[in-house]
Amino acid sequence: MSIYANTKGILSHIKEKPFKLEKEIQDLFEVNLSTIMGLQLVKSEFSIKNKRIDTLAYDNQNNAFIIIEYKRDKNISVVDQGFTYLSLMLENKADFIIEYNESLQQQLKRDDVDWSQTRVVFVSTSFTDNQKLATNFKDIAIELWEVKRFENDTVSITPIKKSKSAESIKPITQQNKELKAVQDEIKVYTEDFHLDNYPTEIRELYEKFRDSILNLDDNLEVVYRKQCISFRKEKIICDIVTLKKGLKIFINQTQGELADPKNITRDVSNVGHWGNGDYEIIVKDDSQLEYILSLIKETL
Repeated sequence: MSIYANTKGILSHIKEKPFKLEKEIQDLFEVNLSTIMGLQLVKSEFSIKNKRIDTLAYDNQNNAFIIIEYKRDKNISVVDQGFTYLSLMLENKADFIIEYNESLQQQLKRDDVDWSQTRVVFVSTSFTDNQKLATNFKDIAIELWEVKRFENDTVSITPIKKSKSAESIKPITQQNKELKAVQDEIKVYTEDFHLDNYPTEIRELYEKFRDSILNLDDNLEVVYRKQCISFRKEKIICDIVTLKKGLKIFINQTQGELADPKNITRDVSNVGHWGNGDYEIIVKDDSQLEYILSLIKETL
C-alpha cells in the first residue's frame, strides 16, 4: 500500500520508516492497546513454564485472555507457535488468573473467564503468503495483524481477514491429540453459529442489514463473538444479536451523543446487554433500514 501526502492537489510519496526492533512495535501496541484492539494490558514480558509471552492482555467484552506476539522473522510457523501458547494457557489457567489479579489489583476468579474465547495475535510488519494461508481457517483462534510506520509518523495497522471460503481446521487438529484438546476447548464463533436453526426470513433480514452496514465504509469488517455479531473499523460501531423473530441492533454511542429524531432507539445505558453502546433498536423488517443506517453512520 502506497501512502501519499496531498498538498494543494499535488501528491508526494511518503516513504515507509521500518521498525528496527520488535520492541518498538511492542511498545507502540502496549501503550495504545485499548485504542488499537480494545484490550486491557495485563503484563508485558510474562514468563511461564520457560516460555515468554510478549504481551498478555485481557478482553473485557468477552472475558478472555489474549496473547500477543511481535515478529519480524518471516520464517516462523505461526500455527505451531500459536497452538503452543493456547495449550500453555489452558494447562496453566491459575497462573494467568494470579498474574491478572496481582498486576491489576483485581479479584478475578477462574469461572469469570471465558476460556473458550482465548486467542493468540501475531503482529508483524508483514506476513508471507504461506503464513496467511496457514491461518486461513474460519475456526482457528489465531489472528495476524500487520503494522507499518511511515516518515510522517503515520502508522497503519491492518488485521488480516480470512477469506469467505475459509474451511474448518478441525479435520487437521483431530489427527493430533494435543491440537485436538486445544480446539475442543476453544471456540471460534462464525456467522453460522448465530444463524443456525433460525427462520429463513430472519437470515435474509440479517444478510440485508449486514451487507448494507458493510457498504457504509470499505474498511469495515465483521467480528463474530459469542453473544453478538460486531461491525468494526478502528472501533466497534454496532452489534447485531439475532432473535427468532427479528434482530437487536446496538449502536456504539454514549447516551446523549446520538441524533435520533424519530426516537426509535431505546436507552440501555443502565440495562445489562450484550452489544456495545447505549442505544438498542429492535428490528422485525427492513422498513426503516435507511434511517437505521443513518444512525449507525454517525459512529464512523
